[in-house]
Amino acid sequence: MAKDIGKTHDFRVAYRDVDLNGEMFRAAYIGLAEQAVTEFWHRRKPATDDPFFAVGKISCTYHMPLKLGDLIHTHVGVSKIGGKSAGFIVRFTRGSDEVAEAEIVWSACDPETRTPAALPEDLRDWLYQFLD
Repeated sequence: MAKDIGKTHDFRVAYRDVDLNGEMFRAAYIGLAEQAVTEFWHRRKPATDDPFFAVGKISCTYHMPLKLGDLIHTHVGVSKIGGKSAGFIVRFTRGSDEVAEAEIVWSACDPETRTPAALPEDLRDWLYQFLD
């Protein structure tokens, strides 16, 4: 299956996200990763049988600090597809430098009861095209 190349988003490190040394706060990476995953989902038309998603896990590996004003390029891919969850990998780069990598795992839930629910087949099929 052909991979979609339109799953990227760019950010610039804002003043509010830096410490006294001018480096981006580590927590800001998570916020930007969540924003990149949200942008990724905006590319898909919602379906009536879509589950409610709750964040089950977030982790981040840092390779080098970002500084005030740096332009960050993010690439979102799917890291795993389970029966009731999906994982997203967000890679941060500055130019050709790998800066960080975050993984966010979403757990599917029934929209009314918030109990675990299976991922619908059409959603799983859509996710598979982005599997890294």
